[in-house]
Amino acid sequence: MNCTAEMLRLYAVTDRAWVGKLTLPQQVEAALKGGATCVQLREKNLADSSILAEAREISALCKQYRVPFILNDNVALAAQCGADGVHLGQEDMDPAQARRILGPDAIIGVSAHNVAEAKAAVAAGADYLGCGAMFATTTKTNVTALPKETLRAICAAVPVPVVAIGGISKQNLLSLAHCGEAGVALVSAIFAAEDIEEECRELRRLAEML
Repeated sequence: MNCTAEMLRLYAVTDRAWVGKLTLPQQVEAALKGGATCVQLREKNLADSSILAEAREISALCKQYRVPFILNDNVALAAQCGADGVHLGQEDMDPAQARRILGPDAIIGVSAHNVAEAKAAVAAGADYLGCGAMFATTTKTNVTALPKETLRAICAAVPVPVVAIGGISKQNLLSLAHCGEAGVALVSAIFAAEDIEEECRELRRLAEML
């Protein structure tokens, strides 16, 4: 298996909405210093050439900190930039096809919202699952919160680690304890923080209590 539970403990998912005093690579490095165990570059509105340049810089940072670097959605760019893997939504490329392109050692994550999607993703070669949104989130609109019972059922139904995502913060993180997930994936809770490194340190401490 290419992905361990430890890799998913504190999974940082980027969002350039909070780029300002720091560049995105600087924000990512602060998260890594604070204890992020995995980084996903999620860019929806940049040209491929810009994403590629950014991905190469962040990939190099992640290698320096020995943390997996995942690219969202774009399998071709993941192959070009030296990413450790890719994260796919239900509408993206089939995981089996992504595996053929990226090879046997790539980490392939897939979003799943119910047990049927989870089992299908694992059968197609997913190394981990992302499940949510667990709480109301501003990152994605028109998303219904996933019941904790569903998260628990997914975790029990598959042999790969599961990361919970969506609206998770310091205030509600521990309410997800005992659901079986390997860790939590966070966007605004990390990248909107005034002090990203310190915030990640506290979030990592909480994530270790799940």
